[in-house]
Amino acid sequence: MKNKIIFLFGLILTIITSSTICSAKSNTSTIVMDFESGRILSQNNIKEKKLIASITKVMTAIIVLENCDIEKKIMVGEEILPMYGTNIYIEIGEEITIKDLLYGLLLRSGNDAAITLAVNTLGEEIFVQKMNQKAIELGMKDTTFENPHGLDDDTKNISTAYDMALLAKYAFQNATYKEIISTKKYKTKTNKKSYLWINRMSLLTNYKYCIGGKNGYTPRAGKTLISYATKNNKTFIIVSLNDPSIYENHKKLYERYFSLYDNYTIIDKNNFTLNDPSSGKKYYIKESFSYPLLKSEIKNISTLVRIIDSNKKKNTGEIKIYLGENEIGKIKIYKKDKKKKDSKSIFQKVIDLFRRKSKKINRGSTKQTNRRLIGSQSTGNI
Repeated sequence: MKNKIIFLFGLILTIITSSTICSAKSNTSTIVMDFESGRILSQNNIKEKKLIASITKVMTAIIVLENCDIEKKIMVGEEILPMYGTNIYIEIGEEITIKDLLYGLLLRSGNDAAITLAVNTLGEEIFVQKMNQKAIELGMKDTTFENPHGLDDDTKNISTAYDMALLAKYAFQNATYKEIISTKKYKTKTNKKSYLWINRMSLLTNYKYCIGGKNGYTPRAGKTLISYATKNNKTFIIVSLNDPSIYENHKKLYERYFSLYDNYTIIDKNNFTLNDPSSGKKYYIKESFSYPLLKSEIKNISTLVRIIDSNKKKNTGEIKIYLGENEIGKIKIYKKDKKKKDSKSIFQKVIDLFRRKSKKINRGSTKQTNRRLIGSQSTGNI
């Protein structure tokens, strides 16, 4: 299904606010976010700090993917001994690639995979520092990581549904992460064992529009889940913390918000024209702008164009897009280069070309050169 297209330019419209709060228990935090725009479609307790259990491993995976060669082999050490809960049951002395450990981390939620990755790549302490630095970089203001696995007896990882949605959106832009979380089963072999891992995130199998995710659970955190689904050219992210019915609720939320929202191309770069008749200047944009909207919101879209004329910068302005009074995006405007008009006649261009060619001909015989030029003219070949 192609994006629905609306093209609004410089309109001032009335304001209608839309409230879309998902039904959930008061101790549950849930957010529905559009992947492309980051728009929050539904929210409940999304800024409430909670334990996040194994969805921690999304950040663990990103730190590994951005700092390590995933084809490299590492040797499992005694760091795995304290690990309990969900494991992939690797052994001390086993040689395994970082890539395989990432599959074990995200498909089977291996706590032993998480600690092995942290210890044998950057070192556990530096690894956790990197996790917190990344959180700050992504604007996860209410998040603190103390370990790479999500167990919460000795150390704790605290976040919010909103912060984890920011992480989920960022992570989904990584091609390897996206490939791993969409994998239903994975086979590999090490120097000691062969493995067959089935993805524990059952929504991937039970809901046809689901394209991946990561689940988690500890007795203290309850059930947690990050999931992604795509339908009719829309991709949504849902994050739930402390939800006893995560899979059922995610499926219901996807169906509800897929039916409520459509993607609209508000500004189409292929149908964009902006000219200044007084100066003859023409402008263009390099990107289109799309946004998920309720049908009732279409009439509340407006745009504001601002041109800052400058000969030094090609970027000469911007278009701001509003939903009611809220700015939802902006696009840069560029000035087209003026093509210099060539006032020379075709005959003069031919003469100039002959003159350029004549410089390359042996200057020993001027008459010979002239004959060649005249000969070229007579045959009409240049």
